[in-house]
Amino acid sequence: MNDELVERVREVVRSIPAGRVLGYGDVAELAGAPSPRLVGRILAEDGADLPWHRVLRADGTVASHLAGRQLERLRAEGVLARDRRVDMRQYRWRPAPPGQSGLWD
Repeated sequence: MNDELVERVREVVRSIPAGRVLGYGDVAELAGAPSPRLVGRILAEDGADLPWHRVLRADGTVASHLAGRQLERLRAEGVLARDRRVDMRQYRWRPAPPGQSGLWD
């Protein structure tokens, strides 16, 4: 893991708007990281100043050891969970392709 990769992951997480979420795999893809697990490691080691709570598992579930804090922060932004699972189809952020503005589906 190099500093450039860490900064790319941090930038992607930093750019997730309030009220939206991404999966670890989404972040990995956008940042060019080799795996979702590496994104989790980067956030665990260097993500306290980021909106880490907006990054979820691919199925919309939250980290069990952070569930209370993570769900509370998401709820404050209008992201609702049912049985500790966020509907990724509803809340997933889709950044605009290069050269376009806004969200895409």
